[in-house]
Amino acid sequence: MLRAATCGTLATAMQLTLQKQKVDDIVVIRCQGRIVLGAEINSLQLELEPLTRLSKKVVLQLEEVSFVDSAGLGTLVRLFGVLRAHGGDLKLCRLSPFLLQVLNVTNLLRIFPVYASERESIQAFSKGPHFHEETLGQSKTRIVCADTSYDLLAYLSALLKRSGYEVFTTRNPSDAKMFVKVTRPRVLICGPGMQANELAMKGFHEIDPKVQLLLLPSNFSTAEAGQAGIDLASRVRVLISN
Repeated sequence: MLRAATCGTLATAMQLTLQKQKVDDIVVIRCQGRIVLGAEINSLQLELEPLTRLSKKVVLQLEEVSFVDSAGLGTLVRLFGVLRAHGGDLKLCRLSPFLLQVLNVTNLLRIFPVYASERESIQAFSKGPHFHEETLGQSKTRIVCADTSYDLLAYLSALLKRSGYEVFTTRNPSDAKMFVKVTRPRVLICGPGMQANELAMKGFHEIDPKVQLLLLPSNFSTAEAGQAGIDLASRVRVLISN
């Protein structure tokens, strides 16, 4: 029998409001507003990250999410992975039309367990995890992604793997150089955080002249996640075809 605790508003960060409810050992968090870079993402992380050590079973109800940027979607991907790594799980339910469209156009819809209602997502925990990381094909094309943001790297990794690429990510310039030398990727993607490191960027240009260097625009993290993903996938295809 499910036992629901009294729910209450946890945090209001700029344009994101979070409300938590405990149902047995499962935590349901209802999100209202925008999941975007800044205080909004920080508030979501502050609520979710302790749960990786406590209940570890989390449902995000996203019916009233009006906007998500690349960093915001990366946060969801990363926290999903963190919970799984700690023996937990993250399930999404009642997706807003906007978020459903974003997950569709980025091919990320099947990464997350998604349900039509809170009850269905709660009951699904009794069936155990069923996540399998899938790709769209067996491409051996390798891509290295380098940036200082965990969330941005999580988004890039999920997006590109779902497009069939083999992806390596790092926040460390030295590791990025090592990945390029060892894996011989077709493309090296540098996010805004990595581009700010002039010494690292100079070193990247000198590693392997055959590697195509793709620089993400400065507003990539704050751009609407769906369109940013479409644009990136298109740029990657053009570079690889050259």
